[in-house]
Amino acid sequence: MELEEKPKYGEPRKYDPTFKGPIQNRGCTDIVCCILFIIAVLGYIAVGILAWSQGDPRKVIYPTDSRGQFCGQAGTPLENKRQLFYFNIMKCASPMVLLEFQCPTTQMCVEKCPEKFMTLLKAYTNQKDFDYYKNFCKDGVTRTMGVPEILSQGLCPAMLTPSKPFTRRCFPALGLKGGVITVGNDSKFDDGTGNMRDAKDLVDGVKNATVVIEARQLVMKIFEDYTQSWYWILIGLVIAMLISLLFIVLLRFLAGIMVWVMIALVILVIGYGIFHCYMEYAALKGDAGSNVTIQELGFQTDFTVYLQIRQTWLAFMIILAIVEVVIILLLIFLRKRILIAIALIKEASRAVGHVMCSLLYPLFTFVLLAVVIAYWAVTAVFLSTSNEPIYKVFNETACEHSRTTCDPANYSTSSMKAQCPDSECLFAFYGGETVYHKYLIGLQFYNVFLFFWCANFVTALGQMTLAGAFASYYWAFVKPDDMPAFPVFSSLGRSLRYHTGSLAFGSLILSIIQIIRVLLEYLDHKLKGAQNKFAKFVLCCLKCCFWCLEKFIKFLNRNAYIMVAIYGKNFCTSAKDAFFLLMRNMIRVAVLDKVTDFLLFLGKLLIVGLVGVFAFFFFSGRVKAFEDTAPNLHYYWVPILTVIIGSYLIAHGFFSVYAMCVDTLFLCFLEDLERNDGSAERPYLMPESLRKVLNKKNKAEPDQ
Repeated sequence: MELEEKPKYGEPRKYDPTFKGPIQNRGCTDIVCCILFIIAVLGYIAVGILAWSQGDPRKVIYPTDSRGQFCGQAGTPLENKRQLFYFNIMKCASPMVLLEFQCPTTQMCVEKCPEKFMTLLKAYTNQKDFDYYKNFCKDGVTRTMGVPEILSQGLCPAMLTPSKPFTRRCFPALGLKGGVITVGNDSKFDDGTGNMRDAKDLVDGVKNATVVIEARQLVMKIFEDYTQSWYWILIGLVIAMLISLLFIVLLRFLAGIMVWVMIALVILVIGYGIFHCYMEYAALKGDAGSNVTIQELGFQTDFTVYLQIRQTWLAFMIILAIVEVVIILLLIFLRKRILIAIALIKEASRAVGHVMCSLLYPLFTFVLLAVVIAYWAVTAVFLSTSNEPIYKVFNETACEHSRTTCDPANYSTSSMKAQCPDSECLFAFYGGETVYHKYLIGLQFYNVFLFFWCANFVTALGQMTLAGAFASYYWAFVKPDDMPAFPVFSSLGRSLRYHTGSLAFGSLILSIIQIIRVLLEYLDHKLKGAQNKFAKFVLCCLKCCFWCLEKFIKFLNRNAYIMVAIYGKNFCTSAKDAFFLLMRNMIRVAVLDKVTDFLLFLGKLLIVGLVGVFAFFFFSGRVKAFEDTAPNLHYYWVPILTVIIGSYLIAHGFFSVYAMCVDTLFLCFLEDLERNDGSAERPYLMPESLRKVLNKKNKAEPDQ
């Protein structure tokens, strides 16, 4: 007699007359991981306290002079000296600046940046000019000292150039006259040693700031646009919220019609986008400069420039056309499965209708995530500013002590100064040699890892809570009488009381994969300049593999939390049961579940599209009715993008509840098919609409 072969993906669920939904009599699961998570969180709090006691955010806020003092810090002698002045800005052009992030020149705090061109030799001959010049010199400078003595001791700069403050640092006020770079309206300047130099020599010292200056101007314009349009942006987001709520209410009563209307509207909205792009593309034909390519144009801070070239609209049109074709093809091939998906969405609408407080749960998740993000950000800032000032020897000529650590208090009388007369002891960076400073990088890594773990834990808690609430709806024989009075709160209590360990276990696995992906991105950034093609190929393959692995783990975790919420088993057992259940119904999973996800995505796309089109016509002034109402903006795309992104987040918040409901009902629906057969003793608990689509029906009860 041959042994009966064991099913590849486990035995189907057996009928259990006592099973009525989420198990009430359950015990704690994954206790070891729960204890580990609690210890890790306590350690995270300890790291935060340690960082707050050692860190000093002023190092980020205030510029630091050559003695490590903060410019403009309240309650110090430098309170009124808010700007940082460089003795010789041309030394900032040294390649060493890119390695050490510090110019090898004296830096000091001043009240105002220099407003006129002047050399020390010239200022020395006039008392008034010398008094002005001393504002940019170290303390103790007098006219009794000779110019060579002042310069040899590094007490004053050899020259002053007209400068303007940027990020509280004095940079030369360079101009352009007749295509020639000027400073103080002159193309040449005296460097203080009697040599005349071109103004363009100053460019290398400040060129690293030009991109930042342009970015600053862009940020200021964007900020001004927000101040002019913030209330209209809020109105747009409120409209998005109302449309999302209306959409969910209509789904409750008109799920079938709404899905088909939604599909039609999405196709029409994208179709209009293609038409609009074509009209803009055709309208620019023949315009001067419209045939310039995006590559030739390069990066521009004024993004409206890109809308004046034909290639931009052609790219938009091609992208929208591809999206349109893909959606239409998917609808053609999946038209039969859409009917089952509609029935599932109808049932999800009823479930959400019976558990209305579930729509507010994303707000709770948002608050918890905001706390986690804020704690991580504050701790990261304090950790990164908890170093001590390190001073090093900077020199212009060869010196054996170059870049050696030094003490500025007694450097002028030290042997290093005697051996290298032209050297200076300047503030280099923040660091330290204590045990705390040696392990600072480890603490930063711990901060990032715990951020991922806590954030994933919060997300997992939301998934398990909603899964438990919606599972209690599905398995209730008489709805809503057999449901708990407060299904969301009941499920939240069970999740925290019994399954904190399972939540921590699942989120730990996901966090490890995410931290590996972060390390791979870091390595990729470091190897960008490398020529090793094989290393780049291997790294690219690893990034792709871990991206796929993260997606799979998220999918597995989500379904495992549903099984934990229903049966109260540990994470591994629940993950195995969920995986086997899905594998036993592979065709339904591959098609039906993804079709519902696709339909919900179309819903989000529709809401974003409607609000986005309205925002475009309003803020761009294309409609005459809105010309006087719309605010005057530098970039009308600023409020439009803000409204579009905000609308997507709002729609995603509402539809994430729907998605979790659909996933939970889908697993329950698969179990229902395995547990029951439609007989009077084992009737299906799925709704009648779903039974009709699947050609399933419950047999009539026998006469009593």
